[in-house]
Parts: sequence; C-alpha cells; structure tokens
Amino acid sequence: MSVIEAKEHIQGRLHRLFAAPYHAFDKSTPERELHLKVVLYMLLARPMMRNRVTLRVIHGWQNGSFAPEELEHVDYPLASLEDFRAAVSDFDRAVHGNAPLPADDDAILAAPLADAIAEAQADGVAVSAEVAASPARWPAFEGGLALYTLFKMYHRLVYGEDEAYRCSLCETPLGPREIHEFHLEEGEFALLVPPSGHAGDLSTLLVLHESQLGPIERLFEQSLPLLDA
Repeated sequence: MSVIEAKEHIQGRLHRLFAAPYHAFDKSTPERELHLKVVLYMLLARPMMRNRVTLRVIHGWQNGSFAPEELEHVDYPLASLEDFRAAVSDFDRAVHGNAPLPADDDAILAAPLADAIAEAQADGVAVSAEVAASPARWPAFEGGLALYTLFKMYHRLVYGEDEAYRCSLCETPLGPREIHEFHLEEGEFALLVPPSGHAGDLSTLLVLHESQLGPIERLFEQSLPLLDA
C-alpha cells in the first residue's frame, strides 16, 4: 500500500463484509444491529483477544471550542470488558469527586501540529499564525492533511455527526490506519484499524468522548459477551 497522508470515504475493510457499508448502520436498515455486532467482533473483539487494542478517551473541548491545546485524552490498554469498566470507573470517580478528569501529559493534536509546523518552516515553508489557527488550512504544509483528518474525527466525536458511518485512510503515529467512525443511537466512537491485508500484529485504537463511556459500556456488554471477564 502506498502511504498517503489521508483520504476520505474510502473502500475499507467493511467493504469485504457488506455490499453497502455506508448504509449498513442507517436506522432504516433492518439488520443494522447484527451488522454492528459483526463489526465489533471483527474490528475490536479479535484484536482485543490478542492484546492489540488501546482505548483513548478524549475530553476538553466545550461549547464549540476546538483549540488543539484544549483537547485532552487518556489512553488505557484494552483487552477485556473489565478494562473498559475500569476506565469508566476512573471517570466516574473524578466526576463524583469534583476532580480533574484523567489525562495523559502528551498533547494528541497540539504537539504534532507544532512539530509539523516547525518542520515545514525549517524547509522554508511559511506557516502564518492564521494558518496554524485554522485546521482547514493545515493541509497547506506537509503532514497537515493527516492532522486535519484526525482533527475532524475528534471534532465529530465531541460535537456529533449526522452520518451513521464513515471511513477514511490516514497516516497516524501508529502508521497508516483506516478510521471507522460510528455515530449511532447506541453511542459514538471511532476505530483506527490496520488497513486490509496489514492486520497481523499491528495495533488498533478505539477513540470516544468521555460522555460516551456509559453508552458504549452498555453496547459492549450486549455485543461482546465472550470478552466479559
């Protein structure tokens, strides 16, 4: 596979499972619940069994804000439903204790953005403050298109999306990944999975906003019973 920064609306791994994956999860699709369970088994449960999944919970953006430095996250290894429940408990304790939400030190957007801008400037590319502050203009410099694609994924997970499903290909810190986004009644989340034919021992990333921890826990309890410890 030739490496590209990003490409939206691709034919990804779900095209091997469904004739029309972009409509497989619509409310009007009679077998949408079955389709979702199949996807969770293929793209999440199987790599979980191999200890190849990381859960990323994001938070920080509120009231329409989207500044990269305001987006926070925390990552958890995810090999079982108990691991997911432990993450839910961490956030519940923080909320009920009026404490800061769990967050890792590294900045998932701000730091890579600063690095990409610094590299572009070192190569003689002028990146103004206006460009840096406007995600839609990030593709003007190398690495910016991938960052913009990830930004849009995070933004949709925080603020919602009308389309039930979308798939993109993006260069990430993990390497090339298919981004499978789900915006459903059951909950909203994204799975960053190795492209078709490149699964092997490569890792998968499950991303969701902290507000979705409860809904996704219920979805997983219904859909991933074999992983319930």
